[in-house]
Amino acid sequence: MPIHEFKCTSCEHVFEELILRSSDKDELECPECGTPRVDQLMSSFSCGSSSPGGGGHVHGAGCGQGGGFS
Repeated sequence: MPIHEFKCTSCEHVFEELILRSSDKDELECPECGTPRVDQLMSSFSCGSSSPGGGGHVHGAGCGQGGGFS
């Protein structure tokens, strides 16, 4: 799903929006204060997996490391 994260330049509220067409970005308004002045944030994503009890360490190949999937 093309869900993007935005931050209002006026009140600094961070929110997510479903953007299906590039023109949808032109019509965005902050849901808190209503200003159309919003910046798109760089979204982070996760890859890999952690095993139960692994202390949060990622095991296996990470992004771009050619994991062993066949």
